[in-house]
Amino acid sequence: MTSSQNLQALQPSTAAGVPAGTSSEGTAAPPASGPTVSAPTLRMSLDGQEIAYRAIGHGTGIPLLLLNRFRGTMDHWDPKLIDALAAKRPVLMFDQPGFGRSSGVPEDSLQAFAAMAARVVAQLNHRQVDVMGFSMGGTVALQLLLDHPERVRRAVIAGSGPGHVPAEGGGVAPADAAVWQVATKPVNSDEDFLFLFFEPTPTSRAAGQAYLARLAQREDAFARQVEPAAWQAQLKAAMAVGSEGSSLLPRLKDVPHPVLVANGRHDVMVPTYASYAMAQRLPHARLVVYPDLGHGFLFQHAESFSDEVNRFLDAP
Repeated sequence: MTSSQNLQALQPSTAAGVPAGTSSEGTAAPPASGPTVSAPTLRMSLDGQEIAYRAIGHGTGIPLLLLNRFRGTMDHWDPKLIDALAAKRPVLMFDQPGFGRSSGVPEDSLQAFAAMAARVVAQLNHRQVDVMGFSMGGTVALQLLLDHPERVRRAVIAGSGPGHVPAEGGGVAPADAAVWQVATKPVNSDEDFLFLFFEPTPTSRAAGQAYLARLAQREDAFARQVEPAAWQAQLKAAMAVGSEGSSLLPRLKDVPHPVLVANGRHDVMVPTYASYAMAQRLPHARLVVYPDLGHGFLFQHAESFSDEVNRFLDAP
């Protein structure tokens, strides 16, 4: 196996050699179109590190900053979802130092990931942004709200959690060990990806395959991957809030921002009960749970979720 094929978990097979013009099933993908698939990769310099980022959409409103999932890169954001959000506001995405297309040494703490997000915002001359974090990116977004509250106006926490959630009201179990066995495989197949992000129904699987095909529309999709040292540092950061004493949950009562918390009803990666727990602690939270959907609910129903996010961000 060549080094370019030795990819990490949670990478669809579009990243493992499937040509950009074909879907994971080998059928022709829709022609590339829309601002997300054609957005150039830009670069900024921070402390000698080259941070790769993209700016999508138009307008002078408050930008929406995206914070990505475990082992995710900019290329994993669904063009259908991002195009719908960028039609209303500027959207910013970036790879953390040492991840994907960004150079540098990967950080291994939520505080460092949040601090870098705040620095990227400042470097782009934005006083304040809205933020949307997916999966682990949602946990980073919570840390950003706690550590750099002045940089954020509103936040969207999607398919995520604050770390440890106590067993209240029936409790919450962590993701099943079988889930993490799949999530941490050296190489994941499309079947693995569908298992982790979508429900085992024909409708959900078809939506997952369509999502993978949309990712492949970008001509240079997955040109750079998340190296093992980076995702292992990311895992260390996630585990640091895995105990009752270290969890972010008790601190959420101090978050003054409006927050939209969203998830699918059956999330095998981050149990949905964590979304309820966050909404109970956040003083100004709104909770949305999508029926018959899993971790990838925001990609399976990109239209309805983008509508929900746009209404929330546009609210007075």
